[in-house]
Amino acid sequence: MRDVERLTNSPQTTDAWIGLRSINERDIKEWHWSLPGEKYNPTECNPGCAPEWGPGEPNNGGVNPENCLLINPSQIWYDVPCSRSQKFICYNETGDQKYFVIDESKNMLQAQSYCREHHTDLVCGITQINSTEFKELVEEFNNQHGSSTLWIGLFREIWSWSDGKNFSFRHWDPDSFEDDASKTCAMTTSNGKWSSDTCTEKKPSYCYDDNVILIKESKTWDEALTYCRENHRVLVSITDSHQQRWVQERAKMADTEFVWLGMHYTCTLDLWFWVIDHSVCNPNLVPPKKTVRCESDLAVAMKRDGEWYKKVDNEKFHFICAK
Repeated sequence: MRDVERLTNSPQTTDAWIGLRSINERDIKEWHWSLPGEKYNPTECNPGCAPEWGPGEPNNGGVNPENCLLINPSQIWYDVPCSRSQKFICYNETGDQKYFVIDESKNMLQAQSYCREHHTDLVCGITQINSTEFKELVEEFNNQHGSSTLWIGLFREIWSWSDGKNFSFRHWDPDSFEDDASKTCAMTTSNGKWSSDTCTEKKPSYCYDDNVILIKESKTWDEALTYCRENHRVLVSITDSHQQRWVQERAKMADTEFVWLGMHYTCTLDLWFWVIDHSVCNPNLVPPKKTVRCESDLAVAMKRDGEWYKKVDNEKFHFICAK
């Protein structure tokens, strides 16, 4: 939401591309919780507690995709089309009362939008669903209104972020978003929420920088390390696939075949380590594309195709600093 607020305050917010895209393949859909940071783990619980799917569920059956989830009074889960109108349960992060059943039927996106506006989000996560307070609230509601199924914040979709991050946060505009197989790229709308359009349409776009910079000067590894520390922060370290993607994009722009990274090896200690003080326990992270005897210190360089190589650290390449 901090990013959404920044974009909403921008001079130009309407019809601008963001990095969310659907590749429209039914069989790769993943379940996500609506609440950012809450991870879905289907094996998290022992039998007898949530998640407890109904017989044959989730089946994504029927003509319309079944990408949203309802829970019944017995805590049984069913996947259904997100366009259905159902009552729902919101979660409050602060205050004495945490859970609120909303006695008004909405589709899933409308319910999510309502909870975010008036509370924190839809109910999300196994801890919340298995809590005594949540179970008692659902039981009380059904005793008063008869057996009813309710939206909770679990959804399945094929939208993913272009930088590879696995964030589940979505901010769709329930009044303009269409689940249309031809509209597979996301854009902002005038109210700061998101809609979708055909990817070949030409629009402004929002970019962000991942704080790495390619230095087009040929230096040894030690010289590169000194340069980064004096002019930026440090030689870049890569500890996840997201960082790998960004560094690889910078490496493609180098004029040398390799670029130095911030991983080093000392023969005397027989140890690989990142310059940010993270040791590397698995030397297989560095594919031995070129055999080098341990007669001098080694460092890691990335080729323009993104692969890592062991190199003698007195060779001279361009390099990438973390800003």
